[in-house]
Amino acid sequence: MRHTILKKAAIGLAAVLALSGCSAGGTSGDGGVTLKMVESLTNPARTQILKKLIAGFEKENPKTTVQLISPPTDQADQKIQQMLQSGKGVDVLEVRDITVGSFISNGWLYDMSADLKGWAGWNELTDAARNIADDKGKSYYIPYGFYGLTLFYRTDLVKDAGFSEAPKSWDNLLEQASKINDPAKNVFGYAFRGGSNAALTVTAMIEAYVADDLDASNAIKLKDGKSIYSSPKAKEALATYLKLFKNGSPPSAVAWGYPEMVQSFTSGSTAFLLQDPEVIATVRASTVLKDNQWGTAPLLTGPTGKAAQPLATAGWGVAKGSEHKKEAVKFIEYLSSGDVPTTFAKGNSLVPIVKSAADDPFFKTGPWASYVTMTQHPESYLPVNQRRDVPWWTEWGQKSDREFQSVLTGKLSPNDMLAGWDKYWTDKWKTAG
Repeated sequence: MRHTILKKAAIGLAAVLALSGCSAGGTSGDGGVTLKMVESLTNPARTQILKKLIAGFEKENPKTTVQLISPPTDQADQKIQQMLQSGKGVDVLEVRDITVGSFISNGWLYDMSADLKGWAGWNELTDAARNIADDKGKSYYIPYGFYGLTLFYRTDLVKDAGFSEAPKSWDNLLEQASKINDPAKNVFGYAFRGGSNAALTVTAMIEAYVADDLDASNAIKLKDGKSIYSSPKAKEALATYLKLFKNGSPPSAVAWGYPEMVQSFTSGSTAFLLQDPEVIATVRASTVLKDNQWGTAPLLTGPTGKAAQPLATAGWGVAKGSEHKKEAVKFIEYLSSGDVPTTFAKGNSLVPIVKSAADDPFFKTGPWASYVTMTQHPESYLPVNQRRDVPWWTEWGQKSDREFQSVLTGKLSPNDMLAGWDKYWTDKWKTAG
């Protein structure tokens, strides 16, 4: 069995390296440099935007070519890890707040702080972006934008079901999704996430239920120092979420990750989708949904009318194994200054990283209104930090997804899962100090 697993891993790694040109960035025949760039949150529209931005950089830097590698989203982080482990095949990579901790602890990322000294674009960044880019004096990646959950909903299906507005709470969502759900007509209530990163949604829901007791500086903790998974309210939240799966979601959603969830909404088969703002661009590009058939609403609240609002982020970093770090940093500077980051943020519906975007009407209207509402009411939508930069976050993601899948398939009880999660975090905090 071990031999088989190692063999499969080797084949997978070989495929990645073949795709990426089998080098850590090459030198072309005319003396130029080829940078290998790999993205993580791949989708077709986003990839096209990246290609246009790359073309702009190549025009300004004719001796540098950027080869974009776009693995399928659900496999991308694993592919990136394999490439980093090999020390080959990647120069510039997408670094996420849920992967940066393990990447740093393994020594896979290059510290760009010395290269960025004197970079004019630094002063263009927002405070939030600079706080991410400067990690205690080190710069492992520059964010390209920020993500935050919001509820996408079908205005027509909500109205047809007899409701006057979008759900405000998780209980409201359960009620509306259950009523809309009609498998015989291939119409389902909620785009449930049962596959990759499903546990993140479970955690977001539990945070809403324990919002009054939440430690905002570490949203996996309660104010008394215990984990959120130890609270009786966590059991209540999970019970509601499992009802949402059973009564308001398609059975196939047991294995759904990001692509399947988004596809189910843009194809018109589900009424509700909880996702990041980058999906706005994808929904707008749908050939099925008209503009008057969908909208966004603020993050769903718990029993006390509150929700936790962690802002997730991702950005561009340089592989420590790259042989072309100078050119790679220059490319990241290009992606992070001038009009380029705003173009990327607009195309992917991200909270932008540059100050100049604050005056852009694009970010004040339409589907972005829900984000404005949450920002204006921090007493209800609590800004929190989930501390996704801990070295064990990737390990935690794999463990929690695997165990939540076991709950969905009846192999593990909800109470045992929560008890295990509570023990996991408690033990990690004891070890980390």
